[in-house]
Amino acid sequence: MRQVRLLAFVCALGAALTLAGTASASQLVARNASHIKLAVNSKGTALVTYSVRGTVTHLLAWGAVNARQRPNNPKIKQVEFKLDYSGGWKHHRLTWKTFKNTCSAYDGPDLPWLVAACKASNGSYWALQSWQTALPDLGLAPWLGQQKTWWLHLSHWTGEVAQLNVYTDWIYGGRFQEVFGQYTYQGKGIRGFGTTRVGAPTDGYGRLLFLDTYNSSYGPGWLRENSFVSHGPPGMFCYGFYARNPWVGGYAHPSSTPKRKRGPGTGEQYRITAPGPGVTPDVMWQGQGLHPYNKQNPADVSLESAMNAERDTIRAGYGKCAHN
Repeated sequence: MRQVRLLAFVCALGAALTLAGTASASQLVARNASHIKLAVNSKGTALVTYSVRGTVTHLLAWGAVNARQRPNNPKIKQVEFKLDYSGGWKHHRLTWKTFKNTCSAYDGPDLPWLVAACKASNGSYWALQSWQTALPDLGLAPWLGQQKTWWLHLSHWTGEVAQLNVYTDWIYGGRFQEVFGQYTYQGKGIRGFGTTRVGAPTDGYGRLLFLDTYNSSYGPGWLRENSFVSHGPPGMFCYGFYARNPWVGGYAHPSSTPKRKRGPGTGEQYRITAPGPGVTPDVMWQGQGLHPYNKQNPADVSLESAMNAERDTIRAGYGKCAHN
């Protein structure tokens, strides 16, 4: 396929992730929130007002902006907000009641899943994004309430956000479709220090990427295909659309799920939602799926050759994602 360069992204081995393994960037501040409002004062403190099941919360957030590049020492933590869900009460002041908003209209980059955003008086940006982060993989319908939850993410940044380069092609002689690409921030690959047995990040630098497929073999509409991390110095990912058994590899599934492979989840379109590093915003790529590969079609042969070369350029000698 064509190259699509967007805000932020990833690399992946395609490891399956259980619900417990999901993780957020920007910063998760609430679930299933409604009536959401964002304000920021001249001191750089944000006030997020929202309701969950009729209960109103006045959340204060401060103390973080942008992201720290992955250090050599894993004990150095990624940046994160300080949060006060009492609206100032735990500091003996109901700050939210006298909060003076100085944030102006948002004029920053387009963001997916946007709920609210503004430009602070110091020129930095704040945003709230909400999407269903914890959907089950392999096109399975959610069977737990927490899988249907809309996560509310808060971000704060200056300058450019992370950059995403995404491509699609065929692999293994054209038998399967693939998405691959690179996820970078300030010119460096986004990656963590390690993952769990099922591929979830074990630190604040690793980032899960969430791949959805549209009108696929799983059914109509958008469904979650899988989730995976970016890895290696390039911040690469490469994910093949294969048939996968939900009972193998750590996938969450209801006990009634047949013990046979599902998919492959090839669809008309694909999208990847990528939580930003540190407290930078979440980003998304969306592109068309591919038709079955035809080795007699010069256009298919040319595209595959170009994508193989592009993958090798991204790899720059990195040992993973070397297949064609």
